Amino acid sequence: MSEEAAVLLRRRRLVDAAALTPAVRRSAWQWLRRPLTIQAGLSALQADLIQRGFLLSVGLYRYCASLSAPALAGFGTALLDLLDAESGNHIHHTPLFRGFPESVPGNTETFYVNRVFARLLQEVDQPCVLCGDTKTVHPVSPCAHLVCRTCWDGSDFSVCPLCLRRIDRKDPFLKPSFDEVQPAHVRSDSLRLLSPTTPDSARETVEALLVRRSPLSASDRADLQVLLDGADQFWLPDEIPVRETRALVIAHFLAGDPDLIDRTDTATDVLRLIYALMDADPGLRTAPARRKSLPRATRRLLLQRLDRLPVETLIEDLLRHERAWKLIAENLHPFEFATRFPVAALAFAVLRRTKVDLGTAAGRAVAGEASRHPLVRVEGGRLVMSTFAARVEGAFVQGRPEQALDLLRQRPGELVRRLVHLARVLPPEQHAALIEALTTAVSDVSPAVITAALGQVRTPPGDLRLFFPRGGTARIWTAVDDREPLPAELALELSGVLTGEMLRRATDLPRWRRVFLDEELARLAAPGSERSASSSLLRMTRGSAVPIPQDELLRLFLHWVEPPSRRVDLDLSVAVFDEEWAFVGLCDYTRLRFDQDALVHSGDLTSAPGPHGSTEFVDLDLRAVRRVDGRYVLPVVFSYNDVPFDQLERGFVGVMRQPNGLFDPAAVEDRFDLSGPAKILMPFGVDLQTRELRWYDVNLGAAGYGHNIARYGGQLGLMAATLEEVHGSGDRVSLWEICCWHAAARTDEIAVRCADGSVVGYVRDPSEELATFARRVTARLEPDRSWDEDAVKTSDFVAVLSGDVTPRSGTEVYALHPRLLDHVSLIDAPYLLAALAPDSRARASLPTR
Repeated sequence: MSEEAAVLLRRRRLVDAAALTPAVRRSAWQWLRRPLTIQAGLSALQADLIQRGFLLSVGLYRYCASLSAPALAGFGTALLDLLDAESGNHIHHTPLFRGFPESVPGNTETFYVNRVFARLLQEVDQPCVLCGDTKTVHPVSPCAHLVCRTCWDGSDFSVCPLCLRRIDRKDPFLKPSFDEVQPAHVRSDSLRLLSPTTPDSARETVEALLVRRSPLSASDRADLQVLLDGADQFWLPDEIPVRETRALVIAHFLAGDPDLIDRTDTATDVLRLIYALMDADPGLRTAPARRKSLPRATRRLLLQRLDRLPVETLIEDLLRHERAWKLIAENLHPFEFATRFPVAALAFAVLRRTKVDLGTAAGRAVAGEASRHPLVRVEGGRLVMSTFAARVEGAFVQGRPEQALDLLRQRPGELVRRLVHLARVLPPEQHAALIEALTTAVSDVSPAVITAALGQVRTPPGDLRLFFPRGGTARIWTAVDDREPLPAELALELSGVLTGEMLRRATDLPRWRRVFLDEELARLAAPGSERSASSSLLRMTRGSAVPIPQDELLRLFLHWVEPPSRRVDLDLSVAVFDEEWAFVGLCDYTRLRFDQDALVHSGDLTSAPGPHGSTEFVDLDLRAVRRVDGRYVLPVVFSYNDVPFDQLERGFVGVMRQPNGLFDPAAVEDRFDLSGPAKILMPFGVDLQTRELRWYDVNLGAAGYGHNIARYGGQLGLMAATLEEVHGSGDRVSLWEICCWHAAARTDEIAVRCADGSVVGYVRDPSEELATFARRVTARLEPDRSWDEDAVKTSDFVAVLSGDVTPRSGTEVYALHPRLLDHVSLIDAPYLLAALAPDSRARASLPTR
């Protein structure tokens, strides 16, 4: 089955029908009565798709109707297999208690005591220690524990009831259980449309990934690699703004076109390229697991590119990633080519603090090159250089922020990244100089950097600060925020410069007649870096929230398969906190029920041998949790026996909303893959007061054995409280604000759908300033008129949380949940930000999803 077909289906809900349809000779089906058989097959396929939450578009339905019966069967099987693999429905999920949630015992302590007694005291050929029966105790395979068939119900348990490990499915202890009730219906608001691919679908998807202005997640990079296998380098865009994405593309095509190396602008770009050539992370967060030997021609090509870079920036970049470059130097052998590439050799001599030996040709070449650069000097026979970063930090340390500002003027991106620091340390008489410097620099800065700086400027110091370090997983930590607040007038002026630049860029884009926006977009965070984001079905920025009904039932699920050589015990747990983040209760392997049916755990499985693995569930009745004064609900995945997630054969965790049946693929709201060296994952949190489910996707550091809520409850509460404070305050830039920038700058009529379903309009007066109009819409001040849902039919751009609208054909639409939207140009959130790039060529058009 085509990997490209799987990527297009997952990312854009496009079906590559030709790749999924098997070749069938006419002689294999000509004896069938085709009209009756095809109609029956189509009806069966439609029914199977609806149970998974999907519908065929008109074009795809017509394609299916044109197939032979065997071809339709093969196509349908391949399509359903791909969809099931996405949601996790391709696995037969069997919880510990097969009658979950009804058969879960109400008293976890009694259940535990009975297990311990039976495991420790039961002996062969002795009566059951619990009931005294002499003929019902038999061992189970392969653990050989003595299990009483009377005390433990073999029709409900799916494991050994004493050690909770998987047993042989043919063991006589396991009796036939009741058949699972199939879903009776699917909610109409959960249906999503499947459309056929076009000849340009793969190319459009690649281009959409390449023009992003924020780093890709690991899953996005993997998808890009798959799509590049069928791509042609000659239609690659002139600019690929994200450097690590650029490195992947260059590495893919470098063998066929060595001139592509000229697209690397810095030594760090070359390092990213080397990592990509070694099948390592071009984000430089982790070292290559194994350094591949590069061909001699490739080494010469890389050193030649380094040799053409300015000496100062070259050495700075090498020192910025000192350890990585020292390891890579063992592969590049720069001094072997010192006479041919003296600048590169000089940079590595500074990096490695090599003594210059004038008795060798390499030493003389390096010394001669060093004499031409005043910033390079000799100390103790070794070459050293004062870098730009060292000079900036030295100015701050020495109490000369004015000098630091003058230096940072040379590098606009660095100035904007350090904007808040400069605003705090510069004296009041220098504030005007800072605003002037920002006004000059901001026109050359990435929109992602501007939105990050804008959020920092507007966010006042609070109780805690949140840190997301670079690393293989999103491990975060908090610290007390003891900073002084920015002067209100200065913060307002800096915000005005940053916002004004984004509006100015938006005015260069094509005009729209009218725009339709959903104010619920304020719940979604602005797109940012996705380097450490988990692979998931919904692509939302960390900190985004989606609304949920107060009385909704959520079902969490965790599935994993352990490697053949090691037992892995994962635990799905839920912690409940009140309004002040005081601990209220929990539901995990120590307490299978919380407040009767408020939280119900399916049972603790302590192993997951392949190929079937293990699955745990937890049901959350949000209304019942609220009755016991719970406000915040935090699901957590623990690796109890301290095995990192990246050692699993497979593993994922997700959430279903109002499921029908044990596992309902149509109800799967999102699914996270368990990956990386982490051992604790907090995927999201539920706020029952605001009725929001906020995506966290963060890991906690862990060491030792026996990870559970009892051990980490305080850290979980602190982390979630900080996340809620940072992302729930409304000071960070939201997707709503980005949409408002586009709308205010590109049209004079904006229709806004309010949270209560009403539609209001904002109309810009010819004399009204752009910044004032944008501020009115963004803050949702008093509207100019009332409107109705028909406004969406006359809008050139639509941005909504859910695709429950009917825009006209060809309209550009952003929808977190596209649902049944068809014949429109769907775009992703990162592309709304990419359109505001400083280079007008990069903002010429918005690529489709």
